[in-house]
Amino acid sequence: MRQREGGWSSLYIAGDLIRGHTETIILARLMQRDSYGYEINKKIKSASGGRYELNEATLYTAFKRLEDGGCINSYWGAEGTGARRKYYHITPTGIDKCRSLIAEWETAKKIIDELIETEENKNE
Repeated sequence: MRQREGGWSSLYIAGDLIRGHTETIILARLMQRDSYGYEINKKIKSASGGRYELNEATLYTAFKRLEDGGCINSYWGAEGTGARRKYYHITPTGIDKCRSLIAEWETAKKIIDELIETEENKNE
């Protein structure tokens, strides 16, 4: 968490919480369809209502890790639409990993919810 002038920033807090789940987020995006880096980052920003965006270095480092781990493959798209883009495709290994990471997230979320539940927010 980072404190900014005037108090804690929820944007920074959310970023800190989300950062550890970059691979899960990327794999979940690729479960929907093949895509390229810029498009995936745009979808992440849009889906978060503009509250979260990966920096380019983080995004491409995660792609490299996922590709080295056999979770995704990459290929070059057609040049007919302008600049040549490197697309990413999720593999069967990546699908299994995504499902596993989502299940881990759901378990962690449940535990955290239970740990921070108070009588006050229990009655809301």
